[in-house]
Amino acid sequence: MKIGMVCPYSFDVPGGVQFHVRDLAEHFIAAGHHVSVLAPADDDTPLPPYVVSSGRAVPVRYNGSVARLAFGPVTSARVNRWVDDGDFDVIHLHEPVTPSVSILALWAASAPVVATFHTSNLRSRAMQAAYPLLRPSLEKILGRIAVSEDARRTVTSHLGGDAVVIPNGVNTDVFARAATRPDWVGTRDAPTIGFLGRIDEPRKGLPVLAAAMPAILAARPGTRLLVAGPGDVEAARARLDPATRAATTFLGMVSDAEKASMLASVSAYAAPHTGGESFGIVLVEAMAAGAPIVASDLPAFVRVLGDPPAGVTFRSEDAEDLARVMLSVIGSPAEQARLRTAGRIRAVDFDWSTVARDILAVYETVIYAARVAREDLAAESRRPRLFRPLGRSDT
Repeated sequence: MKIGMVCPYSFDVPGGVQFHVRDLAEHFIAAGHHVSVLAPADDDTPLPPYVVSSGRAVPVRYNGSVARLAFGPVTSARVNRWVDDGDFDVIHLHEPVTPSVSILALWAASAPVVATFHTSNLRSRAMQAAYPLLRPSLEKILGRIAVSEDARRTVTSHLGGDAVVIPNGVNTDVFARAATRPDWVGTRDAPTIGFLGRIDEPRKGLPVLAAAMPAILAARPGTRLLVAGPGDVEAARARLDPATRAATTFLGMVSDAEKASMLASVSAYAAPHTGGESFGIVLVEAMAAGAPIVASDLPAFVRVLGDPPAGVTFRSEDAEDLARVMLSVIGSPAEQARLRTAGRIRAVDFDWSTVARDILAVYETVIYAARVAREDLAAESRRPRLFRPLGRSDT
């Protein structure tokens, strides 16, 4: 199958949607499909061979974050050329209402279109404003996928219709096989807490975790905090109290292998996000690596952890409750062992072998539906007309 995928966010800066597109493309390529990914990126950015740059992106505030998007006539020309040259059996757009290349590809597409919606925002003014303009184009989408129930509700609230829920995928074996690092491994006397996320983005929750750390350190003085992710380290360090600053190591941007090793090593993984999450891919990665999870009780996170939950939750944005729950985990080897086992079992539900199979079924369905529609249209054009158009003379 010839598959065209479109990522609206720049491949220059890592993020959940970019990782989803990358991993899905590589899974399908390994299975023998031809895949081309179109995404914004600077022309000198090293890209995988299957990625085509749609041109340079610009930072735009979107959905409580800063996204790097691409639009305009130059980008549009590149999108049109990619669509024409690709001759795809199906085009899979991600975030098709984000003002970037996904919209441009939707306008240009003639092949059957599938769209995946990642965003969870029931009060999205951008989607409300865009819908009247996009409605004719959205009718070209034959298959809708939402990565979570929260994302599905966003679609139904703003765009109407429905979507099938297929979660984000993870290469669980990569995380399950990750080697621990001695300097990151927590012990009973010196437990380690891991955090992954953009440190400048408040909704990722680092300020909540920082506010919880004094109470955690008071109860367990040997605790260390490992913070991985992009952002202004010096500014983040300056905001910490002296004890927390001394206990915290900023790792900066880490590779995929380093991320997996950190998750496999820590005594607990903290996910103190405050909102704007439709899924929580990092929770799945942490579960696959065997990290005991302490997460805010966002509905999306609760659903990812499952029932019975494969992690423990605290009241979102409540630093005192976070400290209480975190201490109950890092102070109990038995609880850590229970959560590691439960997390590994739960993570299997999100392995790419399962997720990609479900996405491929959507592709096959829309391709079949498009073929039937074309055949019906051709048959209709060949059907003899029983009546002449009004106003036409017999002479």
